[in-house]
Amino acid sequence: MENIITMPVTPQYITDDNGNRISVILSIKEFEELLEDLEDLARVAERRDEELISHQDVIKELEQDGIL
Repeated sequence: MENIITMPVTPQYITDDNGNRISVILSIKEFEELLEDLEDLARVAERRDEELISHQDVIKELEQDGIL
């Protein structure tokens, strides 16, 4: 599997009077990246039972379709 380089998340916390974390603040960029990651994971979960195709077969199919 590939190494994935992700942006570090730098949350800020809102706490109650007892110091318990009750909310988190993220930059819009961090929030959007987390949403994108969740969407990607949902797609992977939806497709987990699909038949796998080898890289070699994909190349052959793309060549037959004139894409490569």
